[in-house]
Amino acid sequence: MRNAFGIAAFFLLVVPAIGQEQPNVVFIICDDLGYGDVQCLNPEHGKIKTPHVDQLASEGMIFTDAHSGSSVCTPTRYGLLTGRYSWRTKLQKGVVQGFSPCLIAEDRPTVAGFYQAQGYDTAIIGKWHLNFEYLDPQSGKPLKAKGKALPPVGATIPDGPVHRGFDYFHGIHHARSMEAIIENGEVIEHDPVENFLPRVTKKSVDYINSRTGKKKPFFLYVPLGSPHTPIVPTGRWVGKSGLGEYGDFVMQTDHAVGEISKALQAQGFSENTLVIFTSDNGCSKAADIKGLAEQGHWVSGEMRGSKADIWDGGHRVPFIVRWPGKVASGSHCSQLICLTDFFRTTVDVLDAEVPAGSCEYSVSVLTALLGKQIDSQRTGVVHHSISGHFAYRVGDWKLLLARASGGWSSPKEKDMGQDSDEAQLYNLAKDPREQNNLYNRQPDVVKKMLSQLVSDVESGRSVPGPQASNDVGNIILWKSKRTESGNSKKDSRR
Repeated sequence: MRNAFGIAAFFLLVVPAIGQEQPNVVFIICDDLGYGDVQCLNPEHGKIKTPHVDQLASEGMIFTDAHSGSSVCTPTRYGLLTGRYSWRTKLQKGVVQGFSPCLIAEDRPTVAGFYQAQGYDTAIIGKWHLNFEYLDPQSGKPLKAKGKALPPVGATIPDGPVHRGFDYFHGIHHARSMEAIIENGEVIEHDPVENFLPRVTKKSVDYINSRTGKKKPFFLYVPLGSPHTPIVPTGRWVGKSGLGEYGDFVMQTDHAVGEISKALQAQGFSENTLVIFTSDNGCSKAADIKGLAEQGHWVSGEMRGSKADIWDGGHRVPFIVRWPGKVASGSHCSQLICLTDFFRTTVDVLDAEVPAGSCEYSVSVLTALLGKQIDSQRTGVVHHSISGHFAYRVGDWKLLLARASGGWSSPKEKDMGQDSDEAQLYNLAKDPREQNNLYNRQPDVVKKMLSQLVSDVESGRSVPGPQASNDVGNIILWKSKRTESGNSKKDSRR
């Protein structure tokens, strides 16, 4: 796969506004960091200090309408690396648990594999959470998950990141197996969970330092495991925020961003490195959202909902880009984007061709980085909750095929009475907090948006291109639609 896309574009000029030299790329994605947890994005109700992310923003561009591919972890990571929503796979809700074949098919193009084909060295340091198998170090047979038991040291991995486009991997599968440290294709040690964030920070810095004197550009993907549970700030950070352990852990996460930025500066990479900072979904209830609010900190800013929900607090995420000389310092962009757009944007940055069978839901936002309008033929952006409820965004309109949060926030689907609306429609320009449901008052808008969403699902894409097949035969759009008699039914679309 590493040679699947060719390297013809390696010495080509990128568009004149970008310049001739290929940039290094560092993509940092936090785990469960809410939009309002970044102080510069939430100046009135953001009480956690995030000086390093704030500095990144002052030196680059803030996107104020950026969305993850889902309101939970695995689906977002799948979409980021493939430019394709994960509900097109067998994962229709929730997240993966490990000890199973990789969710990214072996023949599926990834952004990491694309970078390799363009002559880049590629590395992932952090959390994978897209499944892979562990092979027993003695028999070589796949191991089965047994409660909370960790894979043994020496277990090998036949379908991990180094088999999906990355030259180097140091990290973990997901939070429940955080002690099992993996390097490339093998479990190398067991280490206490509180050491993981310091480990990722150090390994990221070490990787950047190791690039000194190397001719090839690099793509470094840093999927942090924080501030996701276990919330374990280390000694010097305990009590630092004055808001409890979650606030402390967010500050330590911000410190990791600062260390990466410092390493880029020290090695002379800052001027030709595109740095992206974001999160995989909104803040988790494990952070004690209510307790933080009582102290004046709103994890989702002004938005409704949080992690797992179909409301914007579940999937609108921080998205900050620094690229000296290309992205204007202190700039803002209010255009709608999704993390699935990273792949197609990468293709444009390198002035290359889109790999066949990729980027079905990915749009280039390169022009937005340059302060211009995005030239997009995308029909709409799809949102997805932990329970698999769909929402669809077109312009200012957002249609939610759910009666309530579709996730963990109250009210939940089961809490809604028989006389409640079967879905929700909001005009976000007038109602950014999603309070005034217009579903029954705007039937023409609903009909048009629902028809387009069905078309996107059936065609396997939301951008122009050939028909693309889904991995499963029946994708259920309505999870809780009622019949006229008031009984619940499932309405499916292929």
